[in-house]
Amino acid sequence: MNIAIILAAGEGTRMKSSKPKVLHKICGKPMLQYVIEASKGAHIDLNYVVVGHGGDKVIEEFKDSDVVFRIQPTGEEYPYGTGYAVMQAIDCVQDDNNVVILYGDTPLITANTIKKLIEYHKKYKYDGTVLTAYLKDPTGYGRVIRDKKGHILKIVEHNDANEEELKVNEINSGIYCFNGKLLKYALGKIDNDNAQREYYITDVIKILKEEGYSVGAYTIDEETEIYGINSRKQLAYCEKIMRQRINEKYMLKGVTLINPENTYIEDGVIIGKDSIIYPGTILTGSTIIGEDCIIGENCRIENSKIGNKVKIYSSTITESSVGDECSIGPYAHLRPNSHLGKNIRIGNFVEVKNSTMGDNSKAGHLAYIGDADVGKNVNIGCGVVFVNYNGQTKFRTIVKDNAFIGSNANLVAPVIVKEWGYVAAGSTITEDVPEGNLSIARARQINKEGWVEKKGYLKKDK
Repeated sequence: MNIAIILAAGEGTRMKSSKPKVLHKICGKPMLQYVIEASKGAHIDLNYVVVGHGGDKVIEEFKDSDVVFRIQPTGEEYPYGTGYAVMQAIDCVQDDNNVVILYGDTPLITANTIKKLIEYHKKYKYDGTVLTAYLKDPTGYGRVIRDKKGHILKIVEHNDANEEELKVNEINSGIYCFNGKLLKYALGKIDNDNAQREYYITDVIKILKEEGYSVGAYTIDEETEIYGINSRKQLAYCEKIMRQRINEKYMLKGVTLINPENTYIEDGVIIGKDSIIYPGTILTGSTIIGEDCIIGENCRIENSKIGNKVKIYSSTITESSVGDECSIGPYAHLRPNSHLGKNIRIGNFVEVKNSTMGDNSKAGHLAYIGDADVGKNVNIGCGVVFVNYNGQTKFRTIVKDNAFIGSNANLVAPVIVKEWGYVAAGSTITEDVPEGNLSIARARQINKEGWVEKKGYLKKDK
């Protein structure tokens, strides 16, 4: 059986945050979630996550996950280090397990790399295998020291390395695969006699090597996979790499991104082929975009479903759905629980909230449609307001099929405009409009002749 111990107990002091480091998000998901998903994707059977500072927050965030948490005691009376962290889950390890050690702050690691590490470990029957990489600047990383034949002698932490060892640019990623029995054995022998006074998991490699057990190294080509996060700057760097990965995935599936560097799409969004995404777009959560859509510049779509052949320009859509062949924007806003049928036109500065609209209806510009059920083939004119709130309670408005709401009208809920009902421009409707009727609710126009001159506002030439 393959199991993973994911270390997520670090304080993350350089993040300057009250939030545990592993809960900081990359492309909409906590960085720890990427590590867990990569582990599962590599067919690891059980995942144990070791938490420490802020552990309760981490456990709460992943309460619906099937990972098993282990709590590392914190405080001056307790030791620190990666070796001590692994010890917190060592009772879960069986002798015949392949144990992979991962880190909650290395979100760029992929399932493919973890899978290859395990396969390499098994193929050559190593007792311990280290994942390594060659870096131009290895500062801060433990160095992999080999003998003249290329075999691993030891791993030296940066702070404990001598001048010659610091020249080595092969680094230890901190990711390992161990035989379960020997991992337990070696952990029982490590000590904290080092510059940091910590228990290092790297000492397991040293002990195994000194006692004649086989230790191998699997070297990866893509060094970004082992990039760890300790600061906001490093968080931004990993965010950039993850965005590139996600955007490339969509382009390979037939989606056009006009400017990938200026497009933000979270992992988990679904986009159909032949859709075109323009710069400045933000697609988040469980959003689904259909095929052959145009998502124009500066759109934000959150947890929403967009049909096929939809055009959206410079608009915001949140927790709503849009049917096929609709046109939205520019500068429209669909607030939560808005559901549009097919071939609907929502124009500039139109806001829809908690409402439904039937096929072929339209609101061209400057309208507020709130708490309403609008039928098919309805026209909503400029400046129309669905007056849904009396200061204490919100009410619904119903506008049935083929109705026409003239410009600058107010529909004061609760009210019903029935089939083929017409509302005259400038009307304030407080009672139902019967089927086929024209409703006019405004004061009669009166023209007072000579009024301006009488007021002295107009002076005639002598």
